[in-house]
Amino acid sequence: QKEEIEAQRDEIEAQNDYITKQNLEMTQSIEYARRIQTAVMPKKETVDAILPEHFILFKPRDIVSGDFYWMTKRDGKIIVAAADCTGHGVPGAFMSMLGISFLNEIVNVRNETKPNIILNHLRDSIKSTLSQTGKEGESKDGMDIALCAIDMQAKTIEFAGAYNPLYLIRNGELIEVKADKMPVGIHMSEKDSFTLNTIEFKKDDCIYIFSDGYVSQFGGEYDRKYMAKPFKKMLSIIADKPMDKQFEIIDKEFEDWRGYHPQVDDILVIGVKFE
Repeated sequence: QKEEIEAQRDEIEAQNDYITKQNLEMTQSIEYARRIQTAVMPKKETVDAILPEHFILFKPRDIVSGDFYWMTKRDGKIIVAAADCTGHGVPGAFMSMLGISFLNEIVNVRNETKPNIILNHLRDSIKSTLSQTGKEGESKDGMDIALCAIDMQAKTIEFAGAYNPLYLIRNGELIEVKADKMPVGIHMSEKDSFTLNTIEFKKDDCIYIFSDGYVSQFGGEYDRKYMAKPFKKMLSIIADKPMDKQFEIIDKEFEDWRGYHPQVDDILVIGVKFE
């Protein structure tokens, strides 16, 4: 019986070693995937050169992320996007890589700078690449996105959104520029085109685009979601502060709210202040 127990123990140890080795290999593989994902997202130097005073709060839930941000300068316009792909982790990261490469092609190769047209093209690219026709049992993958084209000379912001809005804060007042209630991907009640919104900005205005990860986080005293109302209130209060200070405040607020709860989704918040 003793020999039997020892044999079982050896077998369990061998299985544990095998599982540990498999986990290590998988983690190393995903870590490498993160390096690739990080490489295709805009570098800090690029962002600093393109954007006025800003912050980017980016916290993937897993090693790789289904949220991504993207930006470029084209025809005197700064194009900025905050996107949230279906899923998080590895499947979300695959979608994010598709999204980034499509945006590069649409804006930098095809020279399109109108946000609603960019989203229309992005939707077409996703549907054709994933062979989405609307049939039963087909993948419903896609992304929610907030995308704006900032014209510093004309002092205008053109915005189009798929579910995710844009907030503009002026003198402590929050103006919400609503997004279309459809994703970039196949959808039951999709419209022919995304809506183009044009707004003028003034000195000291702040704009924010984001994924829904921040407001979806469980935490606080009663273990509930953070929600949009407190998020709007917080942004309205901190909008007059310098951007690095705003970053610290919203990061700390998130961590304090989350407490001991696991992070439920990828987090992305981009803020821009006009001098």
